[in-house]
Amino acid sequence: MKINKKYRVVLDTNVLLVSISSFSKYHWIFQLIIKQRIDIFITNDMLLEYEEIIGIRFNKETARNVIRTLIELSNVIPISIYYNFDLIKNDPDDNKFVDCAIAGNVDFIVTNDGDFNILKTIDFPKVPILNIIEFKEKMIKERLIE
Repeated sequence: MKINKKYRVVLDTNVLLVSISSFSKYHWIFQLIIKQRIDIFITNDMLLEYEEIIGIRFNKETARNVIRTLIELSNVIPISIYYNFDLIKNDPDDNKFVDCAIAGNVDFIVTNDGDFNILKTIDFPKVPILNIIEFKEKMIKERLIE
């Protein structure tokens, strides 16, 4: 399988969360990461949130294992944030994902969180978002998944 483009992506916590279990219909997202077919960008704040939420939903050991896996993969790129754009007012905690996306010059954020929709109305800095269905359609079109 020839990969034309390796997308640069930020995953919202809930997207990562629903993709972890091999029983999930969204497990293909986690497999894209593991198989290194996409690059995902993270900050320390994002990792902490991932670990906290995965620990609540599954357990602390699963959370540690997922975080360890992520930080050991070469396609998981750590980003340092030097400026906070504060683009999402409804849930300011979501801005860590937006700032990471901007600093990492990613192709898009994958999220099903409606608070991110405000980004569609902001011309600068432009931060494209996709929901899980749109992301899957794009990955199928690019032949990154079947």
